Amino acid sequence: MASPSITPQIETGIQHMSESVFVGLCHTVGTSQQVAMRRDVTDIHEMVTNKAKTSNEYTVMLSGSDREGFRMKGSDVDSMFWFNNHRVIWDLSQTQFYNVHRQFLILSVSSESPPGFTLLRLLTPRANSRVISALVTMNGGRYISSSKYRDITCSLITPNSTIHGPCASGSEGTFEYDYAHCFACDFWPPSASSWIDRCHTWPQPQVVRDIARSGCHFVAIGHKLGNHESNEWRISFSLAEQKLVYSMNHCQFLTYGLLKLFLKEVINNGLGDNEKLLCSYHMKTAVFWMMQRNTIPKWCPQNILKCFWYCFKLILKWVYDGVCPNFFIPENNMFLSNIHGEAQNRLFVRLFGFYEKGLASLLHSPSLRSCIMNVLYNPRLSICTDEHTLVSEIEFDKEMFSEMYVKNSIPSSDLYLIMKHFNTVEQLTVSPLPQYQVVMLQVLTASFLYVAAFTLQNMYKNTTENKLMYIADRMSCHMLKLTAKFGCISDRLYTAMYYYKTLRYTEALSVIEMTKVNLAQPHVMYNGTVDTERYSEAVGGQSWSTKLKHAVAWTIKLDNRIIYINELMKEQMVSLQNHELKLSIPPLVVLHMLEFLCYRHTDTIRAQTALNDLQVLVHHDQEVYVPQLLRDISWQILGICQQISGNLQAALYSYQQSLRQYPFHKIQSATLMRIEELG
Repeated sequence: MASPSITPQIETGIQHMSESVFVGLCHTVGTSQQVAMRRDVTDIHEMVTNKAKTSNEYTVMLSGSDREGFRMKGSDVDSMFWFNNHRVIWDLSQTQFYNVHRQFLILSVSSESPPGFTLLRLLTPRANSRVISALVTMNGGRYISSSKYRDITCSLITPNSTIHGPCASGSEGTFEYDYAHCFACDFWPPSASSWIDRCHTWPQPQVVRDIARSGCHFVAIGHKLGNHESNEWRISFSLAEQKLVYSMNHCQFLTYGLLKLFLKEVINNGLGDNEKLLCSYHMKTAVFWMMQRNTIPKWCPQNILKCFWYCFKLILKWVYDGVCPNFFIPENNMFLSNIHGEAQNRLFVRLFGFYEKGLASLLHSPSLRSCIMNVLYNPRLSICTDEHTLVSEIEFDKEMFSEMYVKNSIPSSDLYLIMKHFNTVEQLTVSPLPQYQVVMLQVLTASFLYVAAFTLQNMYKNTTENKLMYIADRMSCHMLKLTAKFGCISDRLYTAMYYYKTLRYTEALSVIEMTKVNLAQPHVMYNGTVDTERYSEAVGGQSWSTKLKHAVAWTIKLDNRIIYINELMKEQMVSLQNHELKLSIPPLVVLHMLEFLCYRHTDTIRAQTALNDLQVLVHHDQEVYVPQLLRDISWQILGICQQISGNLQAALYSYQQSLRQYPFHKIQSATLMRIEELG
């Protein structure tokens, strides 16, 4: 399929259009700085979380598009889980590297499986109960059935999860996930040894060595045409692929993003789920092959449409041949099970139609149409591809702080494990870290501190040893002061909660008043909303650490395994029973609730004023301070405060409103119990 000859005028036009598309993709996919920030924040969070795990626990690895640095609308979050004390080996000689009294070993047996797939034989008599439950007897050995293991682990995530490929899939509000429980191997697969020999031009030798040393994983799905489909496991190169994507330059990464957009908005547009035969993994594989074959001499903004077209032609050829070679094990034809016969013919005809239209087929993409049309209508339009001019300081800060909030997961409520988290952070602070990771460590430290403070208080609240209780209280107060020092503005409310819980209402009100003043400042950024002019005036050009402390407010997270406010015990208990680990509450809702609860004991008039403020906020906010997903708990808290004040009619109305909201926190049972209490 030869391309038509290109005149110098057409070449110049394509380069000009490429620059416009590059700029458009930087806005849609992200600039190199944004992508680096997303990766760094994810990496440091994962590092801290996994280093604190014991050998008997499991490791979590974010994978897929989110881990690679994409944040395009509609993308789900992929995570892989594996037990640290279960390891797969390729041959029995590798047992020498393990303590068989502490590690459970699994042997990969691939002689009866298609390329890229294998059976997993348990070698040790003992293993985790989930593994034991998934065993089947074959050829005189005990093998782990992928289908059984997938069924067992799928139900562990949430009751609403469904099986999708090797994953448990589902959604929580707007958040969609794919979780895969798998097994890890510390050794590179022998069947992929040819990949190492192929790496002459890309990736760099140090990347190849790092990938080979990192081993691989096994996910619970067999080959549809294999002899043991229900028991086979697929070799997963997710970690290797992540390292390869990280090694791309930004033009290569944006080409990959362009292919993903083209697949979603053009190729698969209007097709039913069963008709969507190509997936983003095929797009990524095409980019990998093109980079390794070194067909494209220069990956740069002026060439991005050429890069895209080369990759698209490769995919078209694969569909025509019915062969898509896995990048690591080429003998594994990834089209074998679903792209053949009539389905293959239909897909080829569809793709060839786009091929005949040439680059004009990109006009079918809503994300790209405007930047292409701009050049067509204004051929002399000057386009600046300097990424530093494409995203403002405030836009970048918004995304960075949002990214850090999402990745700031609450650690275990076990004090020993929290101390392990602290120890990990301490080790990392003396290492040379990228600037985004330094700020993320600050954010994580603030979270560990307030969780540790309340964990200590919960441990010693009923002790008769006054000295122990005094020491624990001193330590908790010190940790909460450090939380206020390291964290954002709203983190100070944890100190107010602690003072209220320990009956120090005056101290609590002092913190509340100070926090109220800080939150009312016009430059404060909350939930992506900020007065850009005031923000720039107040903290523009300052360090991210300073911005975090003086200009950022976040939703308050309450770990449902820890009691923070006695009045919310019922909601936390019900939410936890429904597999929700936390309550997420808007900071102003927490502030007015605490203000009301404290003033009840000191000033009834001010208590009523605080309750009125809470009522106005919940009733009239236009999703600025009370996001849609947090309205169930916000109405619930208003109802609790109204019930405490004796206004039972208003409380009933608030509880009914709570039931009408999206059940993000799954507290409906608590709401019904409170309605019953009203009589």
